[in-house]
Amino acid sequence: MEKVFFIGAGPGDPDLITVKGKKIVERADIIIYAGSLVNPEIIACHKEGAEIFNSASMTLEEVVETIRRGVREGKLVARVHTGDPSIYGAIREQMDMLDETEIEYEVIPGVSSFVASAAAIKKEFTLPGVSQTVICTRLEGRTPVPEEESLDKLASHRASMAIFLSVHMIGDVVEKLTKHYPRSTPVAIVEKATWADQSILYATLDTVEELVKKAGIKKTAQILVGDFIGNKYEKSKLYDKHFTHEYRKGI
Repeated sequence: MEKVFFIGAGPGDPDLITVKGKKIVERADIIIYAGSLVNPEIIACHKEGAEIFNSASMTLEEVVETIRRGVREGKLVARVHTGDPSIYGAIREQMDMLDETEIEYEVIPGVSSFVASAAAIKKEFTLPGVSQTVICTRLEGRTPVPEEESLDKLASHRASMAIFLSVHMIGDVVEKLTKHYPRSTPVAIVEKATWADQSILYATLDTVEELVKKAGIKKTAQILVGDFIGNKYEKSKLYDKHFTHEYRKGI
């Protein structure tokens, strides 16, 4: 019996799918991809005769039944998700349904859009003396967020923050963040990170709402917030010539 593979396709650039993930896509008999977000170029390497399904128009039950049919027929199935499937990938419910019929599967990680966005702006989330914590979250919308994880409560930590799926509610995001972050806190909006038409908008919490609306950015964008976007930080101890560790003696 063939195994099912849940594959993180990366943020958009076809070269950012892992080598392992691409090899599975190339071999797959059935490919089910999240067409609303996955760059179709990523699955363009499929073999001739492969069955291709866009899950954007499918229900959970239809996706799982397509997977089960493929396995029954001895076919290799690739379930392709955007970014890394462990973040807002809705894969747990699929895997649990496969467990019910004892279908074997494997998850192949991918590059998430939040790290791709940090790369796009050439910044590091965890700067010494600034922040050693990264919060990945979203604003509540049609999918609720637990009360204890509300954006204004998370903002109290003043950590580096990557906010998914919320740019269309940028006004609400600013309102909640400014309960704890200064309005001068730097913000970067990265639209379609690593895609050919990627765009980057730099602002502060005081100016970002107006700039986002002026730019017409309504989806497929990361909101990065925090002083890690600025230029003040302490140098790492790791390469400090005065710092001794397991592999090097300090001066």
